[in-house]
This record gives sequence, structure tokens and C-alpha cells, in this order.
Amino acid sequence: MESGKPTADMDHKDRVREQFGKTAEDYVTSVRHASGWDLDRLVELAEPQATDDALDIATGGGHTALALAPNVRHVVASDLTPKMLAAAEEFIRGKGITNATFEVAEAEKLPFEDASFDIVSCRIAPHHFDDVRAFCREVARVLRPGGRFLLIDSLAPEDDELDRFINEVEWRRDTTHVRGYKASEWQTFITEAGLTVDAVEPFQRRYEFDSWTARSRMSDDERRGLEEMMLAAPGHVREHFHIDVRDGQIDSFDDNKLLLRARKEK
Repeated sequence: MESGKPTADMDHKDRVREQFGKTAEDYVTSVRHASGWDLDRLVELAEPQATDDALDIATGGGHTALALAPNVRHVVASDLTPKMLAAAEEFIRGKGITNATFEVAEAEKLPFEDASFDIVSCRIAPHHFDDVRAFCREVARVLRPGGRFLLIDSLAPEDDELDRFINEVEWRRDTTHVRGYKASEWQTFITEAGLTVDAVEPFQRRYEFDSWTARSRMSDDERRGLEEMMLAAPGHVREHFHIDVRDGQIDSFDDNKLLLRARKEK
């Protein structure tokens, strides 16, 4: 059975466009992406004002941009994948939002002027970026003094063995995955970019194995290979990620996430 995944010889960004162009509607309708306490908390930590301009990078289905829109003057939803951005625009405009615009953009090379935004957000996407340091520098560049950067993404444990395991799991599930980073690495990247981290809130999210693998269009063989790899992990690794096995098959597991806020000095 063909997986329909991007081929290994494609440029990374082309592979991302190919993968997410095919699954755009899935991300618009995904309950995981559309709601959750973490999305509400992101908006709260953003401290939005009615005079603020906001940018949501790698908007995906557009849910973060939609959540910010009623609280700010204007929000730009950007994404690398034109099909994904078109789906997000249809979704957001369908909700009656009139203060949003949409821009195709690379996270590492944003097409915006310096100091253009009071809020920059990016939710569940940077693990696909091929240059996270460049992404952080671009965030700092487009933020106004006093601006806030809100990040939610996959979080690798500080333990190297657990880090390697979950990153291999993520890559096998979706080969556009580059890396989920440790909290200490994010602190370094953001500080180097000139921002100050002032809120770090790790949390866990439980995934149903079948729906999680289906969303990335894994073939049956790919799915079985991933499941066998996870089942063969040492006991302490399976325990850390709370891998739940029923009748010899993985039912669900926990993944670590990071919610972070950083500020640009006034």
C-alpha cells in the first residue's frame, strides 16, 4: 500500500508543502488543533490588546489566528503551504472574522518589516522547521519593543535516551519532522535571538495511536514498523511515555509539549 508521503530526495520545504497540502482539511477539522486549554492559555499569555497587531506563523488550520483575532486590531496568518493557507482562510472567514489577512511565508524568512507586530505566535509547528535559530531571529526582528512571542510545540525530554526515542517516533510517523527540542535548547535559541523567556509551562498530551498515525497517511507497513519499534523500547522508556498496550497493540501514549512566552525588551 502506498503511503502518499513526500519522497526523500525532495527539498525539505517542498516535502512539507507536499505533505501538508494533502492533509490541509484534516488540520482544519482536527479537534486536537481546534481547541484545548493550551490554546486558551496561549491567548491569555499573549496579553492581547485591541490596538495590537498579531502574526501567527505556520498557522496550519488557522485555529490560533482565529483565537487571537477577536482580541487584536489585526492578525496575519502565515504558512509555508499555499493549500493549507487557503483552507485556513476559508475556515477563518467562514467564522465571520474580518480583521485577518493571509500570507504565504517561510518561518525562517518572513516577508514583513522590522518591528511590525506586538504578538507573534507559533503553535505545534517548529519541529518541522529546518532552521529553528533563524526562525527565532525572525520572530525577534518582526516584534515591536515590548512585544510577546508565544510558542507551543513538541518537547523533547532533557534525558538523551528519551529524546532520541521520541524524535525517532515522530520522524517515522511523519518524515517532515526535523526535531522536537528540549526546553533548555529553546531557552538558548530564544535568548540568542535577543528575547527574554518569562513563562515556561510544560504539559502532556495523550494521543490515540490509530488516529495519530492515520492523520499523517502512514501505510500499514509503516504503522506496523513504528508500533514494533515502540513496543521494543526498554521498560523505563515505555513507562515515561505511558505507552498503553492492549491485546499486543498500542492503544495510546503521552507526548510532552511546551508552552512558552518570551518578550522583546522595550
